[in-house]
Amino acid sequence: MNSSTETSDIHDSWITGQHGRLFVRTWTPSGSLSLAPIVLMHDSLGSVELWRNFPAILSQATGRKVVAYDRLGFGKSDPHPSNVGRDFVESEAKNDFASVIGHLGIERFIVFGHSVGGGMAVHCAAHFSHACVALITESAQAFVEDRTIAGIEQAKEQFEDEAQVNRLAKYHDDKARWVLDAWIGSWLHPDFSDWSLKAVLPQVKSPALVIHGSNDEYGSTKHPAMIAELSGAAAQLAIMEDTKHVPHKEKEAEVVGLVRNLLTSLP
Repeated sequence: MNSSTETSDIHDSWITGQHGRLFVRTWTPSGSLSLAPIVLMHDSLGSVELWRNFPAILSQATGRKVVAYDRLGFGKSDPHPSNVGRDFVESEAKNDFASVIGHLGIERFIVFGHSVGGGMAVHCAAHFSHACVALITESAQAFVEDRTIAGIEQAKEQFEDEAQVNRLAKYHDDKARWVLDAWIGSWLHPDFSDWSLKAVLPQVKSPALVIHGSNDEYGSTKHPAMIAELSGAAAQLAIMEDTKHVPHKEKEAEVVGLVRNLLTSLP
């Protein structure tokens, strides 16, 4: 799909990833080609469509191309051939993220990740430290916390209602149950209990913006504090009051303003 609107030129495509086709959408404002694009990494139940209008608004506010893709098994991308491994947060950077930026010819990038996508963004920034201009995490988990587990267990109970699964299927089609199992099964698995970003954070060499809601139901402010403290470059910590797990939806203008301010002086 190609279309021109007042906000941006939107282009949809499919690329070949490590184990199947990936759906990719780009938003391109005029005059943005010389600036590093922003690549969005969605959350555990997310997709390109579930970013809603945020990418277009972010693109216009920063004057940069914004790229979002459905991870394998999510949204319009192909079904995942198996269950996700315990290393799924780390492996995204080396596999499908690498395929996306390679296919699009992206040599420098800003990576913005929400929730588990924030953990993936940290790994992307570390693995491609030579190419990462800036790292932005939003509501990212940095380790497995009791609050995180409690939030997921509560969501597990809610999704016992088939109507909730059907609503998820609006975005993931017949992959909805796999998406749920990939989220809940991974985080509640005993082998995942010692997962952490602690070891990888010092490998991040780009400036970082660490956004977190004070009332995030999936993680306390210990998570952004760890990311900001252990990151290998300067990090700005932004704790948003009266905000839960989706700041870019709850306080869109504020989040966009934080990102714009970070990127103003960056190439």
